[in-house]
Amino acid sequence: MIRTANLKDLAAIKSLTEACAQSMQEKAIFQWNEHYPSLEKLRADIEKRELFVLEEKEELQGIVVLTCEMDDEYLPIEWLTPNANNLYVHRLATDPGSWGSGNGRKLMDFAEEFARENGYISVRLDTFSQNERNQRFYEARGYNRLGNIYFPKQSEHPFYCYEKILQ
Repeated sequence: MIRTANLKDLAAIKSLTEACAQSMQEKAIFQWNEHYPSLEKLRADIEKRELFVLEEKEELQGIVVLTCEMDDEYLPIEWLTPNANNLYVHRLATDPGSWGSGNGRKLMDFAEEFARENGYISVRLDTFSQNERNQRFYEARGYNRLGNIYFPKQSEHPFYCYEKILQ
């Protein structure tokens, strides 16, 4: 089941993101660290009702943030659609103990259906340039790689921006 997160979920969400950061770092993917995602950022996501949780048997299995707000870092990107009615996916994370079980796919299916149901013309996101598995995942879903952005507090390496136009 995927539902809107609430503040009671915050500790479990932060624990999940920390486990993801550690597991990625063990695979030499330095996408998340002690600065990102911060507790404050996750709390703000919950308060804006933009953070969704995937639960199975009352256990947190994953999260995703869905927002219509475009981050300033995205401004230089030449998107496929106008900057008007787009859904942005951020902070998608799944329990490292269940990686490969399809939970990321479930969250992205939810994000794309949410976008369609709410009349968005496209879904936009970024993924770390050193995370080839994520790149293949998004490209297999029909996302087009468009350009690079940087988050210096996270990594010296770029993040690749992707967009999928919804029909």
